[in-house]
Amino acid sequence: MLVLVISLVLCVALGSAVVAVVAMPARREGRDILSPRGGEVFDKVRDAAVATKDRTSGVLSRKDDDTV
Repeated sequence: MLVLVISLVLCVALGSAVVAVVAMPARREGRDILSPRGGEVFDKVRDAAVATKDRTSGVLSRKDDDTV
């Protein structure tokens, strides 16, 4: 189990190092991190998450009203 935890921490550290080496300097130079297509995908996912949140909050508020 300890080996698994150490491996996961190592993977997170390696990923953070890659971001620090590649993405941060590019962002400082004014370049976008995501490609135009990646930005579109991000917008779609964000919109879907907001829609899901709105639907579930409506369902939860109705459920709370029913229990009172």
